[in-house]
Amino acid sequence: MNKFWVLSIFVLSTVFAYSQELYDIHQIQEIKLYIDDSYWDNKLNAYKKKGEEKRLIGKLVLNGTTYDSVGIRYKGNSSYFNTRKENSTKLPLNIKLNEVREDQQIPGNFKRLKLSNVFRDPSFLREVLSYEILGQYMPASQANFAKVYINDEYLGLYNNTESVDNRFLKKKFGYHKGAFFKCDPIWKAKAINDCPPNQKSTLVDLGPDSTCYLTAYELKSKDGWQELIQLIHTLNNQPENIESILNVDQVLWMHAFNHVLVNLDSYTGRLSHNYYLFQDTLGIFHPIVWDLNMSLGGFRFDGTGKALSNEELQHLSLFVHYKEKKQDRPLITQLLKNNLYRKIYLAHVKTILDQHFNNDQFLKRASQLQQMIAEQVENDSNKLYSYKAFKDNLNHTTLAKSSKIIGLNELMEKRKNYLNNHPVFQKAQPLIQNVQHEITSDFINVTAYIRDNVDKDGNKLKVYFVYRNQQDPSFKRIEMLDDGLQNDGSSEEGIYGTKIKKVANTQYYIIAEGERIAALSPEKASFEFYQVD
Repeated sequence: MNKFWVLSIFVLSTVFAYSQELYDIHQIQEIKLYIDDSYWDNKLNAYKKKGEEKRLIGKLVLNGTTYDSVGIRYKGNSSYFNTRKENSTKLPLNIKLNEVREDQQIPGNFKRLKLSNVFRDPSFLREVLSYEILGQYMPASQANFAKVYINDEYLGLYNNTESVDNRFLKKKFGYHKGAFFKCDPIWKAKAINDCPPNQKSTLVDLGPDSTCYLTAYELKSKDGWQELIQLIHTLNNQPENIESILNVDQVLWMHAFNHVLVNLDSYTGRLSHNYYLFQDTLGIFHPIVWDLNMSLGGFRFDGTGKALSNEELQHLSLFVHYKEKKQDRPLITQLLKNNLYRKIYLAHVKTILDQHFNNDQFLKRASQLQQMIAEQVENDSNKLYSYKAFKDNLNHTTLAKSSKIIGLNELMEKRKNYLNNHPVFQKAQPLIQNVQHEITSDFINVTAYIRDNVDKDGNKLKVYFVYRNQQDPSFKRIEMLDDGLQNDGSSEEGIYGTKIKKVANTQYYIIAEGERIAALSPEKASFEFYQVD
């Protein structure tokens, strides 16, 4: 008799593990820049005002290690121009190591530094906390803190966030030469003749002419416009085929993250931006979330009207934009109208809630980070907001100049209560237990015990086996059955089974539908999965 194998859960992000010292959350980096030009600030400001990405050449000393001939420029939009208007020297920076010398790189093959000035975040924690949570469910940047100097003048404590670049793509996806777009509109761009009105980076279909997309999507690869247009066309006009061109599960994780953490400076919010799209070698696009300094309620506009109150942030609908008549967020409307996708999205919401908020882990983690950086924030004479605001914003609404920024725990304590009491979570979620696989000479047999996968009339709903392997590296979904014919014992006893041809390095997970919400095993699938060696 063949033995069932003990299952191992593999995390997608660890497949491409690499040095993380530059982004070690427990290590505050020291970044010193030297620019041999008395007018460096005026020149960088002039480049920024003109919208040019020109750089000045300088020297970087990172934690005592020197890198010559790096390129330095200012970055950001609101975080730059609003801070400049206040005559503050604490401006966001973009540093490129291979501007002149191609052989230079920070250990881990890092060649860029993105340094944010913690604009609109008195807590200093939003970006670091949010990336730490997001990275547990989909490919995401790392972030920590850095003390930054220019010509030995201390600028203050910054967020140090991993760049989404070719190195990032190669490490996360194993490949970096596919179509690659930054989805962030040019806000002051003029209307393009004969094109429909600009729809920001919503993926609304503007027709087959790539010219109409130039002001909403920045091409970061050599080419890829036709691939993007095909994605947009499929999403809007053939959503039943969307899995052939889009990693739907990663998009559902993105939506779940944005909604639970009230990250409205995103696809979900008024500006519908701050994400990337990358197409892998299989032709599948993946979303990559970017710019989280105003996550956790720091941005108050969801795109449906005026700024939201604290209570409206705490009670933000899980289905904002889903049922709107104008249908201007197809990445939400077209996916969530699919019953299975909507149930998986809700399962992802519940996983994030359970793993970070229902267990009070979020408050504990935020308090730890606040304590770690408190001395550095207090000694930052250029910080944009007061030390009192830094301390208070963990639990209370504070001012960032004239803007009210809701407290982190003030937001999430009431938000978790609102979400936990949402009607969709009052229906039973399926329970997946005792997942096992058995290897024979020709097949992999998989079984699992499933409870509560029924509709309101007591009819059993579907259970799916989702898998990939070396011969078929894109995840495929097939139905599992409880009929006594799948190595699952007797029929109608709650044990579901299926079998597939044996192929080395098969990875899989299981989805069980419930009346309103699905369940996945592992819970973080498809970012985590079971492995058959």
